[in-house]
Parts: sequence; C-alpha cells; structure tokens
Amino acid sequence: MNKHEVIERLTTIGKEQELLFQEARESRFQAYGDISLLRGVIELTNQCRVNCNYCPMRRDNMKNNNIFMLDEKAILNAAQNIKNNNINIVFFQAGEIPATTKFIGEIIPKVKEIFNGDVEILLNLGVKKREEYKYLRDQGATSFILKHETSDPILHEALRHEPLKVRIQAITDLLELGYFVGAGSIIGLPNQSIESIAEDILLAKRLGVHMSSVSTFIPAPNTPLENLPNGSINTTLNAIATMRLLSPQWLIPSVSALEKTMKGGQVLGYHAGANVMTINFTPDSQSDKYLIYGEDRFVVKLNHAQETLKSAGLKATTSIFNQLLKNQFLI
Repeated sequence: MNKHEVIERLTTIGKEQELLFQEARESRFQAYGDISLLRGVIELTNQCRVNCNYCPMRRDNMKNNNIFMLDEKAILNAAQNIKNNNINIVFFQAGEIPATTKFIGEIIPKVKEIFNGDVEILLNLGVKKREEYKYLRDQGATSFILKHETSDPILHEALRHEPLKVRIQAITDLLELGYFVGAGSIIGLPNQSIESIAEDILLAKRLGVHMSSVSTFIPAPNTPLENLPNGSINTTLNAIATMRLLSPQWLIPSVSALEKTMKGGQVLGYHAGANVMTINFTPDSQSDKYLIYGEDRFVVKLNHAQETLKSAGLKATTSIFNQLLKNQFLI
C-alpha cells in the first residue's frame, strides 16, 4: 500500500467507509479469528520530565498536579487482581522519568512469580538509554510501547520539544534488544495534514514494529492546546482499518480516547479492525491523578471491556507474544 492509497482510505466516508471497515474485520479474522487481547494496566506515577503541549502531566504542570508514585505493595496487589481476572498481560505505564527503570526493574521478577512465569510484561515508560532498556529486558520485560506521536519532524519538535530522531532511535534500540514493540500516533494535532497522518502509519510499518495505535486528539485543560477542537473520530477509525489492511498481524488497540470522544467509540474501534483493549487496574485512590486526557478521562473497567467485546462479537484471549515465545522455545 503506497502513500496515495493510504490517504485514499483515510478520507473514506459513507458506504465506502463501511466497506473499508468490513475488509479490515475480514483481515483481522484471517489473522486472529474472533478474539481480542485484554491488557491490565497499572499506572505507576504521573511525574514526567517532558513538556508535551497536549498532555496535562507535562513538566510545567507538576507543581500544580497531585503527584503520586505507587509503592511495591500496591503494584503487586494490582498484578494479583489482573491475574485473578484471567488476564496475563501486565502493562506498566508512567510519565517519563529516569526513576522508573530501577523501580520497576526490581518489581518485574516478583510479578512474574505471581503468574508462575506465564505473563507478558508490557512497558510504556518513555525514552531511556539503551542500557536501561537492556536491563529491563534482562529483568523479564517482554514488550514496550513507545509512540512516535507524529512523524512530522517539525510538528513533533514544536509539540514535544524534543527531536523526532531521539524517539526513532529509542524504538530502534528496543527492536534490536528483542522487545515486541508498539508505536503510534495522535490524530487531530494542530497543523497536521492528512499526508502527515498517512506518513505516521507508513513510518510504523517501515520501523518493523509489532503493534501500532492511533488516538484521537483530545484537548486537555491546563495545556497550551486546551482550546483546540477534538480530532476526527472518523479519521481515527479509518486509520485503524488502514493499519489492519497494511499489517494484518499488528496488535491494534481500541483506545479509551475513542470512548471519551464518543459513547460506544471503542465498539467502533473494533468495528474498524482493532483487536486489543486495555483495562485499568490502577488503585482507584490514584487513577484519577493520572491525567493523560485530563481529570474527566474515560477509565476502562472490566465490566465495560466485557460489554464492549460482547457488542463487537469477540472473545477475550491471553498474550499472543507469550505464546510466540513459548513456541520459539519449543522449536
């Protein structure tokens, strides 16, 4: 699929859009059948060293935000809760700070003990040094999500205040170290063109990642972009379908931003070809402080995920990457 063909799909509407979604669902079924992966996320801390213009947890807001960092006991209790709900993907997410490397690195083996080793440890901890990624991999991390956010170098630096090449190098390091890697982008950023969105998708393909996501831009309070309009949910859904056709084996989430943008949005994400959902297991006392989309973000709980899968006609399954590693070991 070339860039022109990607753009054509991104701009589809009406009956042609429904045909696009149908084709994406068929592609998903051929690759995975009628299943969806469920992840259990534990949000470790809302501290962040980066100053992204779209994020309420940006560095400039830390002095006003209610800062938290989960302790080991809370993390292990949450991991046990994930296991008790028959989910074996434990997803650690945090703002980008150096302290998470050693902190979570020491906890990973204890989480693996809870699951008797049958667990995928998925991390989303931002840009780190290659040796830090290696340490976490050696400790038992399986996979890592590091979204490129936008492939436009000028827009990326304007919004994130860091060069795009730093993030691309980090993704490359993760792949070389043997992680299953996820990339992803935001749809609806200021001064973002449809050509740029197409390039976001094609960049993920060129990088050779195993997962990719798209999230609708949501203007968050107390950020430089708070007065801008929401990104287009239709373009986001078209992007999900396009990614499914471009890389049928990708894990593509139906993200909570879809539900925040529109009631039933995550069902629509599945309708467009997604095959992953993340359920929040962060303790309730702390989850409202993780301001990824602002205080009124949509927090996905187990009941919502179950109802969403039922509406989408899909069944929950466990880690695909774990199974691949087992098969590789057996061979």
